[in-house]
Amino acid sequence: MQMKKLKVFVVVAFLLFAGSAMAQTKMGYITVDNVVRLMPATAKIDSIMERYDTDSIQPEYTNLIEQYQFNDSLYRDSTRTPPSVRAEIAKKLPGMIYQIQNWSQIRQQAVEGKQQELLAPIYNQIFTALKAVAKEKGYTHVFDKAAFLIAPDGDDLLPAVAAKLKLTVPPQLQPGYKGPAVAPGK
Repeated sequence: MQMKKLKVFVVVAFLLFAGSAMAQTKMGYITVDNVVRLMPATAKIDSIMERYDTDSIQPEYTNLIEQYQFNDSLYRDSTRTPPSVRAEIAKKLPGMIYQIQNWSQIRQQAVEGKQQELLAPIYNQIFTALKAVAKEKGYTHVFDKAAFLIAPDGDDLLPAVAAKLKLTVPPQLQPGYKGPAVAPGK
């Protein structure tokens, strides 16, 4: 009998402890990319990226093509190019061909690196505001909305973070937005 009372007491104590632990956990979510799109600095990054592509990436590709063509012409001109120079060029050409053939991947990596570099301060600003909002509102866990298949509208922190950053949230990003009504038969 004593053992049975002890087991009941342990179960009750566990349930009380679990209930208080659950009461202390408050979860919310946000789509950080939506906040990034609202940031005024993001529009500037698009134009900076276009300039980076035009001023840095494209000239690098053009230079690579010109170097390849120059080295290839030297290599093919066996009458004027000494054999030792031709041998050196023969070592360089496969690497140049590889770079030209894989340029789109090389370009993509360079663009992504530059974009991450430019977006880092924006993400830092957003995460600072998100941490402040989570602390103010008592959230212990904040997830990216993409991690949820179903999530209640009340726990979306986008409006609070946007307010902290002094951003205007368009209606389609507001929690509970249903979209324009579609007429029947359309």
